[in-house]
Amino acid sequence: MFSESEAVEMLEESVRSAPVIWKGEYPYFIHPLTDGVPRSSSDLMAAARDLLIQRVDWENVDLILSIEAMGLPLASLLSVATGIPTVVARKRSYGLDFETVVDQSTGYSKGSIWINDVKPGERILVVDDVISTGGTMKAVLNALEGMGAILAEVWTIFEKGEGMKKLKEEHKWPLRSLVRIEMIGAEVNILP
Repeated sequence: MFSESEAVEMLEESVRSAPVIWKGEYPYFIHPLTDGVPRSSSDLMAAARDLLIQRVDWENVDLILSIEAMGLPLASLLSVATGIPTVVARKRSYGLDFETVVDQSTGYSKGSIWINDVKPGERILVVDDVISTGGTMKAVLNALEGMGAILAEVWTIFEKGEGMKKLKEEHKWPLRSLVRIEMIGAEVNILP
C-alpha cells in the first residue's frame, strides 16, 4: 500500500506528463485512468485505490456505483479491497423493469446513461475518473437521489475545470477529488 504522499505524487506526475488533444475548443488530456491509454501501470491504479481506501468512510457505504467506462476499473479495485458490491451506470439499456434512464451532456458529448439495481435507502459511493464540466455527474446524482438512494460520498480521481465547483454551489452533494487540475492551453497544471 502506498502512503498518501507517494500516491498523490504518483497521480500528479502521471497527469502532468499526459498527452493533450483538442476536441474543438476543449483541451482533453489523455491518461491511463481516464482513457485506458497509454497503458496503466498497476502502481498507478494502486495509488488511486489506496488514496480512496484511506479517505472514504467505508462504514457508511452499502454500494459502489461507477460510471461507464473508466469508472469501472476503480470501482472493481475498491470492491475487491472492501468486499462492498459494485454496480455500473451503463451507456446502454438492458430493458430491465427497474432501469432508470438519465440524459446527460458534457462539454464534448451527449447521450443517455442507464442505472440498474440501486435500491431506495442504499448508501452509495459514486466513483468516476474525471469531472470536467460536471454534466454526466450532475445527471447521475440527480437520478440517484430521485431513486431514493443516499449519496454517502462522491469521488473522482481528477477534477478539471469549473464543473465540480458549479455542482458544489448548486447542490449539497459530498463531492471530492484526489487531484485538482487546470488546463492552460495544452499544459496540465496541478492545483492545491
